[in-house]
Amino acid sequence: MAGSNFVDYVKIFARSGHGGAGSCHFRREKFVAFGGPDGGDGGKGGSIVLQGDRQYWTLIHLKYQRHQFAEDGECGHGARSTGKDARDIVIPVPLGTVARRVVEHEDGTVTNEYVGEVTEDGERLVLLRGGRGGLGNWHFKSATNQAPRYAQPGEEGDEGAFILELKVLADVGLVGFPNAGKSTLLSVVSAAKPKIADYAFTTLEPNLGIVEVRDHKSFVMADIPGIIEGAHEGRGLGTRFLRHIERNSVLLFMVPADSDDVARDYGVLLGELTQYNPELLDKQRLLAVTKCDMLDEELMNQMQPHLPEGIPAVFISSVTGLNITRLKDMLWEALQK
Repeated sequence: MAGSNFVDYVKIFARSGHGGAGSCHFRREKFVAFGGPDGGDGGKGGSIVLQGDRQYWTLIHLKYQRHQFAEDGECGHGARSTGKDARDIVIPVPLGTVARRVVEHEDGTVTNEYVGEVTEDGERLVLLRGGRGGLGNWHFKSATNQAPRYAQPGEEGDEGAFILELKVLADVGLVGFPNAGKSTLLSVVSAAKPKIADYAFTTLEPNLGIVEVRDHKSFVMADIPGIIEGAHEGRGLGTRFLRHIERNSVLLFMVPADSDDVARDYGVLLGELTQYNPELLDKQRLLAVTKCDMLDEELMNQMQPHLPEGIPAVFISSVTGLNITRLKDMLWEALQK
């Protein structure tokens, strides 16, 4: 992945600002010997905030900005003047970003605790709140204490390490071995232009495309790098990109027509997904037998009984356009369920 602009996992260290101290101040005016307390409140410390931005599609900008420190709030002043609030640090992130806080426990174990996720443009997620400003001494004036010499210190900020992980938002995810025709299909049904070549692992990062169907309807399709047997154990590109299909509503399995056993290959792909996250099996599934421009109708009919049971299947060719419209209709119907 050296040189890639796509970054979907980054660890940052953040610190929110301390609140400013309240002021312990007394009025000083001409002809007023004993002015009352008039110390103002401290300003709020800056918070660390994630904000969804649809213009972003990668976390690469945080790869070089791993430290995010907010400023402290300003201290209070006399004349009940409140200190200035510190500016929040607002970090733009792509939609689909999940935040987890790294927590070190007393027994030495480390866990990543879920904080939240950003899925909409403009949506905000506060990672660390800035400290509140302290109250000035005028708040503490009472009948028994006309000249309080106490003001609150500002509340301390917070700090911690966070893992930000991007899970691409798409309706349909393409699942298949390397060179199964996923990128070619995406380039045919959408305006996306993924890299296409006749060798394994051409796709090294997810690609998204908007697929238009009848009556001006559309859905988003995601092509991820190919899976190989043993991916859950780290073979090939491992499971690094499988997180991107966790959000998909429908999974389209793709097996080329020149496979020795389409049903077996489908079973292997399904097994790798199960090993990664069994909940993926709850999603709608379809099967596309690709590269069928090399088959005639008789061969397709002979293959039909040997396809895996319990999953809608269609023979397609991205080169000739065979059944591409039918496939889009099937995917749309599955999304409506």
